[in-house]
Amino acid sequence: MSTSAASHLPPAFPGRAPWGTAQKLRAWQQAALDEYLRRQPRDFLAVATPGAGKTTFALRIAAELLNRHIVQQLTIVAPTEHLKKQWAEAAGRVGIRIDPDYSSSSGPLGREYDGLAVTYAGVGVHPMLHRNRCESRKTLVILDEIHHAGDSLSWGEAVSEAFEPATRRLALTGTPFRSDTNPIPFVSYAEGADGVRRSAADYTYGYGHALADGVVRPVIFLSYSGNMRWRTKAGDEIEARLGEPMTKDAISQAWRTALDPHGNWMPNVLRAADQRLSEVRKSIPDAGGLVIATDHEAARAYARMLREITGHGATLVLSDDSGASKRIEDFSASTDRWMVAVRMVSEGVDVPRLAVGVYATSISTPLFFAQAVGRFVRARRRGEVASVFLPSVPTLLSFANEMEAQRDHVLDRQKAKQGEEGLYDQEEALLAEANRENDGPGEQEGLPFEALESEATFDRVLFDGNEFGMQAQPGSPEEADYLGIPGLLEPDQVQLLLQRRQSRQLAKDRKEAARRGEVPGLPAQDRPVITHRQLLDLRRQLNTLVGAYHHASGKPHGSIHTELRRVCGGPPAAQATASELKDRIAKIQEWATRMR
Repeated sequence: MSTSAASHLPPAFPGRAPWGTAQKLRAWQQAALDEYLRRQPRDFLAVATPGAGKTTFALRIAAELLNRHIVQQLTIVAPTEHLKKQWAEAAGRVGIRIDPDYSSSSGPLGREYDGLAVTYAGVGVHPMLHRNRCESRKTLVILDEIHHAGDSLSWGEAVSEAFEPATRRLALTGTPFRSDTNPIPFVSYAEGADGVRRSAADYTYGYGHALADGVVRPVIFLSYSGNMRWRTKAGDEIEARLGEPMTKDAISQAWRTALDPHGNWMPNVLRAADQRLSEVRKSIPDAGGLVIATDHEAARAYARMLREITGHGATLVLSDDSGASKRIEDFSASTDRWMVAVRMVSEGVDVPRLAVGVYATSISTPLFFAQAVGRFVRARRRGEVASVFLPSVPTLLSFANEMEAQRDHVLDRQKAKQGEEGLYDQEEALLAEANRENDGPGEQEGLPFEALESEATFDRVLFDGNEFGMQAQPGSPEEADYLGIPGLLEPDQVQLLLQRRQSRQLAKDRKEAARRGEVPGLPAQDRPVITHRQLLDLRRQLNTLVGAYHHASGKPHGSIHTELRRVCGGPPAAQATASELKDRIAKIQEWATRMR
């Protein structure tokens, strides 16, 4: 037995059976286990929000089936090499011995093991090897994050071929939707009233339920905008504000300009995120932060920035580095402040002390976003609050405001509604477009451009479908007010505190408006908190009217928005308040009436 393999065996394990089942289960885990044991299905899909404890649930089922001699061995399929080792270590703690280093050249699995762990890519290379194992002995196959079985047609076919003879198959996922229509093996699909087939889970435990149970942390999203300037391939210099109405290509280029390490946006956002981490560490001393970068070059640059900001080095995790898993493990066990990584820690990696994140990647699919945010939601004790910093990009803001939405994998695509081309805040059209893309960087990576300048502006805080705050410069008292939210709060306390901070800011603005002789409007305490959905409806109404006016007048959409801002005042539509949006709606209706 190799030293690396032996390290995953439980210490001083007295015998092969019975396998451990002593660990107390959470309520949802026990309910799902009871449902499984009652039905005894061959296939079972459990959908549980990231951080809820899918591994513990799956290993309890494995122990029950082994002890009852329903199965004789396990095969665990995971997305990454690192996760194979995590599964082996977790299994070892309950007396189930898994070899995470098994390969086709290893020969028969050693008798000291109860099973093996393999990646989806590994199954794709040798499906018949795993099929033969299933045919030779009764096997339970645990398919972790099973949506990865649809990453390519060949992977799906290999998983189907390899595990079709398995006695039992247990599929797990925190995100049962994909950004394409590749079918997922061993998942049932049910046709809805609209004729669309969607994945059907046998047990679902969503983020909303987990939050109410104290299993996961509440997440506040801090969004940053700012002015961007870049040069196109044609040599044209373009200046725009991140979040304002523009074409899809321009959004992508403004977004990438913000993330460019040579500008000022990233240093300012990282400085704010580190300030937030310092506040969290007052109540959670070992709290850590994670920056998710788009590529290796950017990750190295962000790590250098964090060293300059904090005076301490950041753990750098690159996907092609053989020591990446060890670095993640070392960071998880330490009290170091920051880790910077490219993609590989976006899913499944268990670092429970992560509490602050920076979404510094241009990947914009709902699958990747949900898995990335999932790195921060695992709660170790009640009251811990997670914070994620985002660029003010409409697709990301929509995802952030729909944390509790239950999604399923959709096999069929309904015909996309035709919207006004070029307007970014047709959120539904953009979401559909994001869903059609692969789980890669997206087409914006192929757009040639040169980032020139960027600056950051604190935009807003998003929590539980509501938006709080207003634009402020980095380092301002307004920004500090939100960065200083305590790290230990219950969800209702977070909501109350954010409302109080917003009321304080509105009262300050009202006082300043009165000093200038302007009409202040309602007192701050009487102003309702406008939800994201209400703002979304107002923006959609405004864009519909702008589109109609464009067809009637021939003026470009951007010019119409600019003229509305000039006449009515206020920031771009993405940052405009409800009253400012209503003023613009009334004004463009007035213009349309004059044209008749």
